Amino acid sequence: MTNQTPGHPVLFGLHYLGGSGRAFDQVAARLAGRVTCIALDLPGFGEAEAARGWDVAAMADAVADHIRAAAPRRWMLAGNSMGAKVTLVLARRAEDGAPGLEGLAGLVILAGSPPSPEPMSEDKRAAMTAWIDADPATRAREAGAFVDANVGAPLPDELRDGAVADVLRADPAAWKAWLAGGSREDWSARIGVLRTPAIILAGSEDADLGAPAQAALTAPHLARGQLVTLEGTGHLIPLERPDAVADAVLSLADGATAALPEVPPIPEAYAALIRSERVNTRLREALLQRAEPDDPAYQPRALDPVGLAILRAACARVLPQDGPGPIDFAARIDARLASGAGDGWRFARLPPDPEAYRLALRTLDAAARSRHGTPFVALATDAQDALLGSLESGAVSGDLDAEQMGFWFEDLRADVARTYLAHPVALARMNFSGIGAGGDTEPLPGFQSVGIGQREAWEPNAPPETVR
Repeated sequence: MTNQTPGHPVLFGLHYLGGSGRAFDQVAARLAGRVTCIALDLPGFGEAEAARGWDVAAMADAVADHIRAAAPRRWMLAGNSMGAKVTLVLARRAEDGAPGLEGLAGLVILAGSPPSPEPMSEDKRAAMTAWIDADPATRAREAGAFVDANVGAPLPDELRDGAVADVLRADPAAWKAWLAGGSREDWSARIGVLRTPAIILAGSEDADLGAPAQAALTAPHLARGQLVTLEGTGHLIPLERPDAVADAVLSLADGATAALPEVPPIPEAYAALIRSERVNTRLREALLQRAEPDDPAYQPRALDPVGLAILRAACARVLPQDGPGPIDFAARIDARLASGAGDGWRFARLPPDPEAYRLALRTLDAAARSRHGTPFVALATDAQDALLGSLESGAVSGDLDAEQMGFWFEDLRADVARTYLAHPVALARMNFSGIGAGGDTEPLPGFQSVGIGQREAWEPNAPPETVR
């Protein structure tokens, strides 16, 4: 453990499967004088190879004990692969107010194992499990092959030798526990959406946990996350790209975060109409509530964070939004689904709305992976448009059949349009003055000028020469 420098933020580094804290040695050297780096050995690895507690919660417990012992005023977490899943669990605990975890300032996710079960083929799991208990010669050969397969370019001999030695000193039981258990654990619901600023680094040469996987499975859990792809880089990012890791840490330490979305601006003339006595109290309250800024860390209730991310991507293509402050259609649709409110009908061939959305989004994502080899959220917009367009022609099926997907897409477009048209920004853009025909007292003011092209003086954008 590295001694802290007073006044400096502290970075706790959590390594990949088979690694150790020394994977962050180069990162620590680059942070010296600005951030104190405390790189930890997770139970079963490095100098903690004799420690027990190999499931995700137990590893998080062990790291939390280190954090409490160090008692930093301001701290960050950097987790690589296995360590990233533990990082996200600790971040949830910190945001929930766990004692001794105050002061979390940022997360650096490095080729992270996501909150959901890690995308790894069963053949690969079996192969990685098979050799860890083999004879010394086989283990040494396979450990070298494991390191080589997880980097984008060969490591310098000293780094490679250290990485291989770390794999060989890992407790085989801890290694197998991660492959059989920890990597399969599903923490999606418990982690939800985190508010802590985060930077996600992904290697372009990382087959399983590269940028597409991070965009689809990790980024949805980080409301203030930035995804950065490192070209020519594999899975062992602290060894391969220590400069990039250090830069990400320093960026967070300096307070640089992803910008929060702006509030969609309502023109002052229309805002004045909403505040006027011509609008009844109940309608005014509804309009003002709809005008409230969307929470970037909205916790979905009908969908999960991954499903919400797919829905956001689909909504962005159904109704692209220009200018500052886009309306979060997906969050508003999810809230409506969770409330049970609706328009009183649904297609007979579709299940209830929340289930229909869950199944349809899963089907849409599966179609993207089948056609393009990448999740829907990571597709280029033209490919997203083409895939969504094919729903109408019955070209996509899965958890919902082709006809059902067509019906669902009709519902989606209606939901997006309805959500947009209910927002004061949309009403203002259409110069819709109907909200001002009422009020709370009789007689209602109504409209006096109803001829074609006529507008009254109280209406937004009324011609200056209009006479009341």
